[in-house]
Amino acid sequence: MVDIYSPQAIWGRELRHYRQAAGLTQAQMAHKVHFSESLISGIETGQLPASAEFARCCDEALSTGGALYRLLDWRKGQVSPSWFGKWRDKEQVATTLRSYQPLVIPGLLQTEAYARVLLSGDETAVAARLDRQRILTREDPHPPILRCVIDEAVLHRPIGAPLVMREQLHHLLAMVGPRLSIQVVPHGMHSGLLGGFSIATLDGGNDLVYMETAVRGLTTSDQEDVTAAIECFESIRTEALPLSMSTDLIRKTMEERWT
Repeated sequence: MVDIYSPQAIWGRELRHYRQAAGLTQAQMAHKVHFSESLISGIETGQLPASAEFARCCDEALSTGGALYRLLDWRKGQVSPSWFGKWRDKEQVATTLRSYQPLVIPGLLQTEAYARVLLSGDETAVAARLDRQRILTREDPHPPILRCVIDEAVLHRPIGAPLVMREQLHHLLAMVGPRLSIQVVPHGMHSGLLGGFSIATLDGGNDLVYMETAVRGLTTSDQEDVTAAIECFESIRTEALPLSMSTDLIRKTMEERWT
């Protein structure tokens, strides 16, 4: 359920005010700014975040003098580092997400207790991570399709007490469904040992990549990088166990390793 008094929801109502004052329907607005009508609807109702690029396009189309872009200043107080903001915004509007993680459970699938250990007990950061996960349970627009591949070592790496790990693996099993799959790459040498990354496919088919480094994450739409990441993900995925065997392995690890 959307918090109607959140900064994101308030920003969306401001957009609706300016759009209606200009006498435009959402469909007409979509034509002017070259963003989808469903995205405009989601932003106006507070369900989706507005990117800086979107705000600038709306300011120009509605002749607001830059008011909507300036109103995004509320984000400067967010806990997420600035370099993560671009990926977070795209993640929220993606139609498909593909993620590979060799070290830890992907952030969108972490339990509160697991995230708390990783984030050293920073409750604000934990809340921000859990808030990102709402895209997986929202009703409108539909949740993105999420395809995750993880290294088997992730299932055995102790992040917190055994109870935390057992709860986390149980959560993975519970999340699997038609729009969400998890596959495990067995122990050993494979093509995904160099680092984790995620690929977001946006409405219209454009792809972006988020790559993790030792000091920060990098988000890019560079076609060469995107193509390489997609090829790498598919290569890793061919080395992973099928879905049914992966869930069996997760369940076995949960029951035998984390009791």
